[in-house]
Amino acid sequence: MARSRPRRSSLARTLNYLAFLPLASRAPTYGRLVIALLRDDRVPLARKAILGLAAGYVASPLDLIPETIPVLGAIDDVVVLVLALEAFLDGLPSDVLDEALADLEIDREAFERDRAQVRRLIPGPVRRVVGRIPAAARAVGTVARRAGMDRRVRAWLSMEDA
Repeated sequence: MARSRPRRSSLARTLNYLAFLPLASRAPTYGRLVIALLRDDRVPLARKAILGLAAGYVASPLDLIPETIPVLGAIDDVVVLVLALEAFLDGLPSDVLDEALADLEIDREAFERDRAQVRRLIPGPVRRVVGRIPAAARAVGTVARRAGMDRRVRAWLSMEDA
């Protein structure tokens, strides 16, 4: 006979998710913050590439969990976005982040509390792996520049603009 899970853990998990409702209400503000940071030339290109890769994954028809599975199908997209945003924000120069927060009148302490709340849901090993992505992106960029691919891509993009 299979054992059922105790109700308390289910209730605790539900309460943890309810704690994210106030965070969700600040999503538009944080969206403006991300856009401002993406426009800032001082933000390393490797950091911006992380968000580009995540957007590509979300837009891609390929998923780790198929969309046909109710609820769970959309969760992998959310997880990828959360991990990408965390990796993007982790490596930013603090003066650039502070300036963007001040420009948008976002309280730094509240912002850090929200990030800590999100981090609690991301297992440590996953955070460590995701933290290595920017260095890998920089390495790929270095190889691409040395191979002259950056010039080819720019030429290809400028041909499309014409």
